[in-house]
Amino acid sequence: MRDELRVGMIGYAFMGAAHSQAWRTVNRVYDLPVRARMVAVCGRDESKVAAAAIRLGWEGHTTDWRELIARDDIDVVDVCTPGDSHAEIAIAALAAGKHVLCEKPLANSVDEARAMVAAAERARAAGVHSMCGFNYRRVPAVAVMRQLVESGRLGVIRHVRAVYLQDWIVDPQFPLVWRLQKDKAGSGALGDIGAHIVDLTQFVTGQRIAGVSALTETFVKERPLPAAASGLAASADGTGTGPVTVDDAALFLARLDGGAIATYEATRFATGRKNGLRVELNGSLGSVAFDFERMNELEFYDATQPGPEQGFRRILVTESDHPYMSAWWPPGHAIGYEHTFTHEMRDFLEAVGTGVDPTPSFVDALQVQLVLDAVTRSAERGSAWTSVAPALEQVAA
Repeated sequence: MRDELRVGMIGYAFMGAAHSQAWRTVNRVYDLPVRARMVAVCGRDESKVAAAAIRLGWEGHTTDWRELIARDDIDVVDVCTPGDSHAEIAIAALAAGKHVLCEKPLANSVDEARAMVAAAERARAAGVHSMCGFNYRRVPAVAVMRQLVESGRLGVIRHVRAVYLQDWIVDPQFPLVWRLQKDKAGSGALGDIGAHIVDLTQFVTGQRIAGVSALTETFVKERPLPAAASGLAASADGTGTGPVTVDDAALFLARLDGGAIATYEATRFATGRKNGLRVELNGSLGSVAFDFERMNELEFYDATQPGPEQGFRRILVTESDHPYMSAWWPPGHAIGYEHTFTHEMRDFLEAVGTGVDPTPSFVDALQVQLVLDAVTRSAERGSAWTSVAPALEQVAA
C-alpha cells in the first residue's frame, strides 16, 4: 500500500466542487493511514475543466475519462457525473484496478446497479474497494441517531417518517436541465433527493424497506430549453420547450423488515423549502428526530424517565466525543454541509488504507435502487403494493 492514494475525479459541477473541498481538507484535519493526492479532474469542455482544475485544487485535467482511468498515476476514481454514465465509468474503473467512489444514486436502473455490484465483487477479490457517496450518513447527529437505535434507547421502532423538501423548480420557466430528463437522471425528485432519505432511514434503523405503495406526480410537464442543453437544441429565438420526463414529487408508504411502518415524501415543489430533510423515529421507549436545517442537533424523547421529567430535549452534537467531531472546533461551534463530504472521504481513506471494505457499499446502494424501482412500479400501477427484494439475495443469485 502506498502512503498516498492518487485521486482522479470525473465531473466538476456541484458534486465535483463538494468532493474537491473534501479531498483538499480531509488530511489536514484527520490523521489517516494514507493521504489523498488530487491528481486530475475530468470534464468534456477543455476550457471549463482547465479552469475548474485551478479553482478546485487539482494538479491537472483531462477531457477523456477513459484516459484518466488508464493512467498509472491514478489509484482512485471519484465519479461525480450524471447518473446515466455511473455504470460505464465505475465498471471500467474497477476493471482497471482502481478504487471507486461513486455519487448517489448508484445508477439509473436496477440492471445497471446489479452490473456495478458484480464488478465491485470481482474487484474486491483483488483488493480493490468501492463505495457509494450517501453523504448524509456522515452528519454527526445522524451517526448519534444510529447509536441511540443500536443501543436500544428507543426500544422497538414502530414508526419512521422521512421527508426531503426543496423548491428550486417551482418556477415553470426554470429551464429543462439534465436533472429533469429521464435518460440522464433516471428519475426526478425520487432519485435525486428521495434516495437520500431511503438510505438514511435504512441506515439509522438497521432495517430495510420490504414493500411500498407509491404515487408520483409531474406538475410542470413542459419547460424552456436551455440554449446549450446537452442533447437538445433550443429554437433560434430561444423560445423552444421540451418535455419533463421525470417526477417532480414522490410519496410512498412502506413497511420495514423489522416491523416498522413508514412514510416518505420527496418533492422539489415545496415552496419555501430549500433543503428540508427531516427524519423522525418513534419507538416503544422513546423517539428521536433529525432536521438538516438544524444539522448539529437532535430532538430526543426518553419515555423511560419519570413522567414529570419527560419531554423532547435538545442534544447539541458538537462535543469532541461525538462521531467525527474530534477534528473540528470547540464544543458549541457548529459545522456545515461541506463537512459531511470531508467525513465521507475520511471514512473512505480509512477503509482503503487499512484494507477494510468501506460503507455504504455498492450492495447497500443497490438496496436503495431496488426501493426506487419498486416506488416507480407501484406508482405506475395505481399505488399497488410492491415488494422490495433483499439486495443480498440478488448478489448471491
